[in-house]
Amino acid sequence: MISVGLLAVAWQLYATYSGIKPTILPAPSRVLEQAMLNRDALIDNAVPTIRATLAGFACSLAAAFALSMLVDFFQPMRRALFPVFIVSQTLPLVAIAPLVVLWFGFGLAPKIMLVALVTFFPMLVALVQGYEATEVEISQMLRAMGAGRWRVFVVARLPSALPYFFAGLRISITYAVVGAIFAEYAGAAKGLGIYMLNAKNNFRPDLVLAAVGVSAALTLILFGLTVLLQRLAMPWERAGQQRAGKVPRQ
Repeated sequence: MISVGLLAVAWQLYATYSGIKPTILPAPSRVLEQAMLNRDALIDNAVPTIRATLAGFACSLAAAFALSMLVDFFQPMRRALFPVFIVSQTLPLVAIAPLVVLWFGFGLAPKIMLVALVTFFPMLVALVQGYEATEVEISQMLRAMGAGRWRVFVVARLPSALPYFFAGLRISITYAVVGAIFAEYAGAAKGLGIYMLNAKNNFRPDLVLAAVGVSAALTLILFGLTVLLQRLAMPWERAGQQRAGKVPRQ
Protein backbone atom coordinates (compact mmCIF):
# COMPACT_ATOMS: atom_id res chain seq x y z
CA MET A 1 0.00 0.00 0.00
CA ILE A 2 2.87 2.37 0.74
CA SER A 3 4.32 1.83 -2.73
CA VAL A 4 0.91 2.47 -4.31
CA GLY A 5 0.57 5.67 -2.30
CA LEU A 6 4.03 6.85 -3.35
CA LEU A 7 3.24 6.09 -6.97
CA ALA A 8 0.00 8.11 -6.72
CA VAL A 9 1.87 11.05 -5.16
CA ALA A 10 4.52 10.94 -7.90
CA TRP A 11 1.80 10.77 -10.54
CA GLN A 12 -0.03 13.74 -8.98
CA LEU A 13 3.13 15.85 -8.82
CA TYR A 14 4.13 15.04 -12.37
CA ALA A 15 0.66 15.74 -13.79
CA THR A 16 0.44 19.02 -11.85
CA TYR A 17 3.87 20.53 -12.46
CA SER A 18 5.11 19.00 -15.71
CA GLY A 19 2.70 21.00 -17.86
CA ILE A 20 1.25 17.88 -19.49
CA LYS A 21 -2.32 18.29 -20.68
CA PRO A 22 -5.12 16.60 -18.69
CA THR A 23 -6.39 15.14 -21.97
CA ILE A 24 -3.14 13.15 -22.15
CA LEU A 25 -2.43 12.33 -18.50
CA PRO A 26 -4.98 13.49 -15.92
CA ALA A 27 -3.91 13.74 -12.30
CA PRO A 28 -5.21 11.17 -9.80
CA SER A 29 -7.20 13.91 -8.10
CA ARG A 30 -9.00 14.65 -11.38
CA VAL A 31 -9.66 10.96 -11.99
CA LEU A 32 -11.14 10.62 -8.50
CA GLU A 33 -13.20 13.78 -8.95
CA GLN A 34 -14.64 12.58 -12.27
CA ALA A 35 -15.29 9.14 -10.80
CA MET A 36 -17.41 10.72 -8.07
CA LEU A 37 -19.24 12.98 -10.53
CA ASN A 38 -19.96 10.04 -12.85
CA ARG A 39 -20.49 7.40 -10.17
CA ASP A 40 -24.03 6.63 -11.27
CA ALA A 41 -22.89 5.84 -14.81
CA LEU A 42 -19.94 3.83 -13.53
CA ILE A 43 -22.15 1.77 -11.23
CA ASP A 44 -24.72 1.30 -13.98
CA ASN A 45 -22.03 -0.06 -16.31
CA ALA A 46 -20.28 -2.09 -13.62
CA VAL A 47 -23.38 -4.21 -12.93
CA PRO A 48 -23.37 -6.00 -16.34
CA THR A 49 -19.63 -6.58 -16.02
CA ILE A 50 -20.06 -8.11 -12.57
CA ARG A 51 -22.92 -10.27 -13.84
CA ALA A 52 -20.87 -11.59 -16.76
CA THR A 53 -17.82 -12.11 -14.54
CA LEU A 54 -19.64 -14.11 -11.87
CA ALA A 55 -21.68 -16.18 -14.34
CA GLY A 56 -18.64 -16.94 -16.50
CA PHE A 57 -16.50 -17.81 -13.51
CA ALA A 58 -19.17 -20.10 -12.10
CA CYS A 59 -19.31 -21.98 -15.40
CA SER A 60 -15.51 -22.06 -15.49
CA LEU A 61 -15.37 -23.49 -11.98
CA ALA A 62 -17.91 -26.21 -12.77
CA ALA A 63 -16.10 -27.12 -16.01
CA ALA A 64 -12.72 -27.26 -14.27
CA PHE A 65 -14.01 -29.62 -11.58
CA ALA A 66 -15.84 -31.86 -14.03
CA LEU A 67 -12.91 -32.11 -16.45
CA SER A 68 -10.36 -32.60 -13.67
CA MET A 69 -12.34 -35.57 -12.31
CA LEU A 70 -12.71 -36.95 -15.81
CA VAL A 71 -8.98 -36.93 -16.52
CA ASP A 72 -8.21 -38.21 -13.02
CA PHE A 73 -10.52 -41.22 -13.29
CA PHE A 74 -9.65 -41.92 -16.93
CA GLN A 75 -5.97 -41.27 -17.55
CA PRO A 76 -6.17 -41.78 -21.37
CA MET A 77 -8.59 -38.83 -21.47
CA ARG A 78 -5.84 -36.63 -20.10
CA ARG A 79 -3.57 -37.37 -23.05
CA ALA A 80 -6.48 -36.78 -25.41
CA LEU A 81 -7.90 -33.59 -23.90
CA PHE A 82 -4.95 -31.66 -22.50
CA PRO A 83 -3.51 -30.72 -25.92
CA VAL A 84 -6.93 -29.26 -26.81
CA PHE A 85 -7.02 -27.29 -23.55
CA ILE A 86 -3.50 -25.97 -24.13
CA VAL A 87 -4.38 -24.87 -27.66
CA SER A 88 -7.45 -23.05 -26.30
CA GLN A 89 -5.16 -20.94 -24.12
CA THR A 90 -3.00 -19.92 -27.07
CA LEU A 91 -5.93 -18.23 -28.82
CA PRO A 92 -5.58 -14.42 -28.52
CA LEU A 93 -8.61 -13.04 -26.72
CA VAL A 94 -8.55 -9.89 -28.86
CA ALA A 95 -9.02 -12.01 -31.97
CA ILE A 96 -11.44 -14.63 -30.66
CA ALA A 97 -13.79 -12.24 -28.81
CA PRO A 98 -15.30 -10.63 -31.96
CA LEU A 99 -15.85 -14.07 -33.48
CA VAL A 100 -17.64 -15.36 -30.37
CA VAL A 101 -19.87 -12.26 -30.35
CA LEU A 102 -20.53 -12.73 -34.08
CA TRP A 103 -21.52 -16.37 -33.56
CA PHE A 104 -23.57 -16.00 -30.37
CA GLY A 105 -24.86 -12.43 -30.47
CA PHE A 106 -24.55 -9.46 -28.12
CA GLY A 107 -26.22 -11.02 -25.10
CA LEU A 108 -24.77 -12.50 -21.94
CA ALA A 109 -23.83 -15.89 -23.44
CA PRO A 110 -20.66 -14.84 -25.36
CA LYS A 111 -19.35 -12.94 -22.35
CA ILE A 112 -19.84 -15.99 -20.13
CA MET A 113 -18.04 -18.15 -22.68
CA LEU A 114 -15.08 -15.80 -22.96
CA VAL A 115 -14.70 -15.42 -19.19
CA ALA A 116 -14.84 -19.21 -18.83
CA LEU A 117 -12.31 -19.64 -21.63
CA VAL A 118 -9.66 -17.47 -19.97
CA THR A 119 -10.20 -18.70 -16.39
CA PHE A 120 -10.81 -22.46 -16.39
CA PHE A 121 -7.35 -23.69 -17.43
CA PRO A 122 -5.35 -22.58 -14.32
CA MET A 123 -7.93 -24.22 -12.07
CA LEU A 124 -7.95 -27.38 -14.16
CA VAL A 125 -4.16 -27.73 -14.07
CA ALA A 126 -4.05 -26.94 -10.34
CA LEU A 127 -6.68 -29.58 -9.55
CA VAL A 128 -4.99 -32.28 -11.62
CA GLN A 129 -1.63 -31.57 -10.00
CA GLY A 130 -3.30 -31.58 -6.60
CA TYR A 131 -4.79 -35.02 -7.19
CA GLU A 132 -1.38 -36.34 -8.16
CA ALA A 133 0.14 -34.89 -4.96
CA THR A 134 -1.91 -37.30 -2.81
CA GLU A 135 0.33 -39.51 -0.71
CA VAL A 136 0.41 -43.03 -2.06
CA GLU A 137 0.34 -44.53 1.45
CA ILE A 138 -3.02 -42.89 2.21
CA SER A 139 -4.60 -44.24 -0.96
CA GLN A 140 -3.19 -47.71 -0.30
CA MET A 141 -4.46 -47.71 3.28
CA LEU A 142 -7.97 -46.69 2.18
CA ARG A 143 -8.05 -49.39 -0.48
CA ALA A 144 -6.87 -51.95 2.08
CA MET A 145 -9.84 -50.91 4.26
CA GLY A 146 -12.19 -51.65 1.36
CA ALA A 147 -12.70 -48.12 0.02
CA GLY A 148 -13.64 -47.88 -3.64
CA ARG A 149 -12.12 -45.48 -6.14
CA TRP A 150 -14.75 -42.80 -5.57
CA ARG A 151 -14.30 -43.03 -1.81
CA VAL A 152 -10.53 -42.68 -2.16
CA PHE A 153 -11.08 -39.64 -4.37
CA VAL A 154 -13.41 -37.91 -1.88
CA VAL A 155 -11.47 -38.76 1.28
CA ALA A 156 -7.87 -38.45 0.06
CA ARG A 157 -7.36 -37.00 -3.40
CA LEU A 158 -9.81 -34.09 -3.24
CA PRO A 159 -8.58 -32.73 0.14
CA SER A 160 -4.99 -33.04 -1.09
CA ALA A 161 -5.88 -30.93 -4.13
CA LEU A 162 -7.46 -28.06 -2.18
CA PRO A 163 -4.25 -26.00 -1.67
CA TYR A 164 -3.44 -26.37 -5.36
CA PHE A 165 -7.01 -25.54 -6.31
CA PHE A 166 -7.09 -22.29 -4.35
CA ALA A 167 -3.75 -21.26 -5.86
CA GLY A 168 -5.27 -21.76 -9.32
CA LEU A 169 -8.46 -20.02 -8.19
CA ARG A 170 -6.57 -16.90 -7.19
CA ILE A 171 -4.82 -16.83 -10.55
CA SER A 172 -8.05 -17.34 -12.48
CA ILE A 173 -10.07 -14.73 -10.61
CA THR A 174 -7.62 -12.02 -11.65
CA TYR A 175 -8.38 -12.81 -15.30
CA ALA A 176 -12.16 -12.96 -14.90
CA VAL A 177 -12.92 -9.22 -14.91
CA VAL A 178 -10.43 -8.65 -17.74
CA GLY A 179 -12.12 -11.35 -19.81
CA ALA A 180 -15.55 -9.78 -19.27
CA ILE A 181 -14.26 -6.33 -20.27
CA PHE A 182 -12.63 -7.71 -23.43
CA ALA A 183 -15.93 -9.38 -24.32
CA GLU A 184 -17.71 -6.05 -23.88
CA TYR A 185 -15.15 -4.35 -26.11
CA ALA A 186 -16.06 -6.82 -28.84
CA GLY A 187 -19.76 -6.11 -28.58
CA ALA A 188 -22.14 -5.08 -25.83
CA ALA A 189 -24.78 -2.50 -25.07
CA LYS A 190 -23.53 -1.71 -21.58
CA GLY A 191 -20.59 -2.53 -19.35
CA LEU A 192 -17.24 -1.18 -18.19
CA GLY A 193 -15.66 -2.20 -21.50
CA ILE A 194 -18.18 -0.13 -23.47
CA TYR A 195 -17.82 2.73 -21.00
CA MET A 196 -14.03 2.76 -21.49
CA LEU A 197 -14.42 2.58 -25.26
CA ASN A 198 -16.86 5.50 -25.34
CA ALA A 199 -14.67 7.56 -22.99
CA LYS A 200 -11.62 6.89 -25.17
CA ASN A 201 -13.50 7.94 -28.31
CA ASN A 202 -14.52 11.15 -26.54
CA PHE A 203 -10.90 11.86 -25.51
CA ARG A 204 -11.66 11.48 -21.81
CA PRO A 205 -8.71 9.61 -20.31
CA ASP A 206 -9.90 10.62 -16.83
CA LEU A 207 -13.09 8.60 -17.31
CA VAL A 208 -11.13 5.72 -18.84
CA LEU A 209 -8.89 5.62 -15.78
CA ALA A 210 -11.90 5.90 -13.49
CA ALA A 211 -13.40 2.81 -15.13
CA VAL A 212 -10.02 1.06 -14.87
CA GLY A 213 -10.01 1.87 -11.16
CA VAL A 214 -13.47 0.34 -10.77
CA SER A 215 -12.40 -2.84 -12.60
CA ALA A 216 -9.26 -3.06 -10.44
CA ALA A 217 -11.37 -2.66 -7.30
CA LEU A 218 -13.69 -5.45 -8.46
CA THR A 219 -10.71 -7.72 -9.07
CA LEU A 220 -9.28 -7.00 -5.62
CA ILE A 221 -12.65 -7.71 -4.00
CA LEU A 222 -12.99 -11.03 -5.82
CA PHE A 223 -9.40 -11.94 -4.92
CA GLY A 224 -10.11 -11.17 -1.27
CA LEU A 225 -13.22 -13.36 -1.37
CA THR A 226 -11.14 -16.29 -2.67
CA VAL A 227 -8.72 -15.87 0.24
CA LEU A 228 -11.63 -15.81 2.67
CA LEU A 229 -13.16 -18.87 1.02
CA GLN A 230 -9.86 -20.73 1.37
CA ARG A 231 -9.74 -19.98 5.09
CA LEU A 232 -13.30 -21.22 5.51
CA ALA A 233 -12.74 -24.36 3.43
CA MET A 234 -9.35 -25.21 4.97
CA PRO A 235 -9.46 -24.26 8.66
CA TRP A 236 -6.81 -26.86 9.45
CA GLU A 237 -4.25 -24.97 7.37
CA ARG A 238 -4.63 -21.80 9.42
CA ALA A 239 -4.51 -23.81 12.65
CA GLY A 240 -1.32 -25.47 11.47
CA GLN A 241 0.25 -22.11 10.65
CA GLN A 242 -0.67 -20.79 14.10
CA ARG A 243 0.87 -23.82 15.78
CA ALA A 244 3.98 -23.46 13.66
CA GLY A 245 4.25 -19.83 14.67
CA LYS A 246 4.19 -20.78 18.36
CA VAL A 247 6.99 -23.32 17.98
CA PRO A 248 10.18 -21.72 19.36
CA ARG A 249 13.13 -21.51 17.04
CA GLN A 250 16.04 -23.82 17.82
